[in-house]
Amino acid sequence: MMEYEVYCAVWKALADMVTELRKRGEKIPARVIGELRAAKTMIELLKMVKEPSENIAKIEDYLGSVEAYLVPAAQKRFGDEYAEAWMRRLSEIRRAPPQVAPEAPRRFVPGLPRDRHWVRIKVSEEIPREEVELLAREMNLQVALQKDGFMLVSGSERAVKDFVKKVAHLLRKG
Repeated sequence: MMEYEVYCAVWKALADMVTELRKRGEKIPARVIGELRAAKTMIELLKMVKEPSENIAKIEDYLGSVEAYLVPAAQKRFGDEYAEAWMRRLSEIRRAPPQVAPEAPRRFVPGLPRDRHWVRIKVSEEIPREEVELLAREMNLQVALQKDGFMLVSGSERAVKDFVKKVAHLLRKG
């Protein structure tokens, strides 16, 4: 099974190949571009799913289909050496040993207000909880401490933007 980074690298190489071919006048069918986009979407979903078996099969299909179109197109337009160089590049990417990356934090955070604008701030020595609460209340914003140590500050769009500017100013002042 290929890791997320390998799929990203293969996708990037295929996207580069599309760019090269387009620069030299090759027309790439919308179907191929659509499959390349779908592959990127599925690759990004791979980061968020715990059991990615279904996604991996789709990613393999999309990338394989794009590669199956691009390599012969490159060979026809530029010759065997050019196409073989791309095939070697893709093969090297796929054979690269998988690197263990730290698990990315979850992007979805339950309990965020949908009807208001908000910002989450990590409480630290530079930004103490009391200071965040005081500033938020002065600006008529709602503030709540979340389980993960972040402060959720929410309210109108303008007030939240002003709050972020003031916090940034406080951080710069030190």
